[in-house]
Amino acid sequence: MSNYKHGIETEEMQTPLSAPLEGTAGLQVVFGISPVNLADDPAASLNTPVKIEKFEDAEAVLGYSDDWDTYPMCANMYASFKMFNISPVIYVNVLDPSKHTKDNEETSVEVSNMQAVYNVEGVLLDSITVKKDSAALTKGTDYIVSMVDGRPVIALLSGGSAAEAESLTISSKSIDPSKVTKTDIIGGYDALTGKETGMECLRQVYVLHQMVPGIILAPGWSHDPEVAAVMQAKTDYLNEVFKTFAAIDIDTDQAKVYTKAEEIKDKIGINSNNAVALWPMVSINEKKIYYSAVWAAMAAYTDAQNGDRPYKSPSNELIGITATVLQDGTEIRMDTSQAAVLNGAGIATAINDDGWKSWGNNTACYPANQDPKDRWICCRRMMIWYHVHFIRQYKSKVDDPYNPVLVDDLVDSENVYLNGLTSSGYVAGGVISYDEAENTTEDIMNGHVTFQTRIAFWTPAEYIKNNIVFDPDILTQAITGGEG
Repeated sequence: MSNYKHGIETEEMQTPLSAPLEGTAGLQVVFGISPVNLADDPAASLNTPVKIEKFEDAEAVLGYSDDWDTYPMCANMYASFKMFNISPVIYVNVLDPSKHTKDNEETSVEVSNMQAVYNVEGVLLDSITVKKDSAALTKGTDYIVSMVDGRPVIALLSGGSAAEAESLTISSKSIDPSKVTKTDIIGGYDALTGKETGMECLRQVYVLHQMVPGIILAPGWSHDPEVAAVMQAKTDYLNEVFKTFAAIDIDTDQAKVYTKAEEIKDKIGINSNNAVALWPMVSINEKKIYYSAVWAAMAAYTDAQNGDRPYKSPSNELIGITATVLQDGTEIRMDTSQAAVLNGAGIATAINDDGWKSWGNNTACYPANQDPKDRWICCRRMMIWYHVHFIRQYKSKVDDPYNPVLVDDLVDSENVYLNGLTSSGYVAGGVISYDEAENTTEDIMNGHVTFQTRIAFWTPAEYIKNNIVFDPDILTQAITGGEG
């Protein structure tokens, strides 16, 4: 047929998604499981920090499913790329397609128009075997197989030995998410192979991507005491130098009412100044999500909207949910007075007040620790952010000659930067100095140089009060017209 065209026509195209807002201050590192059978290469993402910049890449590299109960990691994909459109996100999948599997029974499938839809969940395409009657068929010669809407479709080839088949006998393996345990999430280091798994892979984020984790989360797992403990431990001195922040859920099976949440928080041991404790779960159109999956995406988006610096508290921000719920689906309907009880226990929550919003400024260390740099989420995350900034900005000076040029250059450069942060409103003020009294001859001989930064971050205006007085004089003046 000729490609020559003469006339007029139209073509309807897909609506393009807007480019994600980019930010790294709140870089999410998400641990969990994904439906890797739907990925281009099911094994490629195993225990590897994968950098994802758009939803389509998440589908291709990790697989995506709307079954958020089974795959809570996918809820964060939805929250990050469809609700908040924030990028990038680092995902670490621990579902091993060679280990966490189950055998599917051999079954007969009808053929229609030379195609057979194999209606089985979680199938690994490479595991499929196809027979016509009792004769095994050859992939690529007799048939091809592809994934369509999450289900394998076997297409018979016209030149193959099964072209006229009316039914096929199929067997396969499927991934089995139920075989993944918290041990897989926590992970470890194998001294014999040198391989890291689970949360031990957090160290690799900087090595692979030259990016520092901003918020670590494990929706669907962080409510477990052991997982929560490891997450909190990982926030300190990552790669021996960096700090980070964790978003941890409180178990709603144990805390079914808001007055029980503080007890479970304490029982689980969520008490770090580098963590936020979250209760309850949330839902979108009756689909449950662990709150951490949404809160972290919202916090990262808030950072990116504010100069990619976490100085604005991620509280009183719209979060796009439709309800707060328990694991069993029971809806929780809190007002601000009940939410305040949670906030006073160092727990962040969500309320419906002119739209569903995040609600809570305190880190998990509150009320035991009331130091402003520790208790306020925005101050704590700004402190972490400043740690990261200083290390990355001046690590190139390590091993330079320890002389007045190094000292003066660093002090002058950083004071200019701190003045810029202050004038832009990101910090209340800051100054760095070099004190000769802190740098003794012994320190100098050992190559140890110490600077001191004094810095203050803006605290959130958590409580605004207006004392309103009924003034009789104003009433009298209104009546008399101001006379008398």
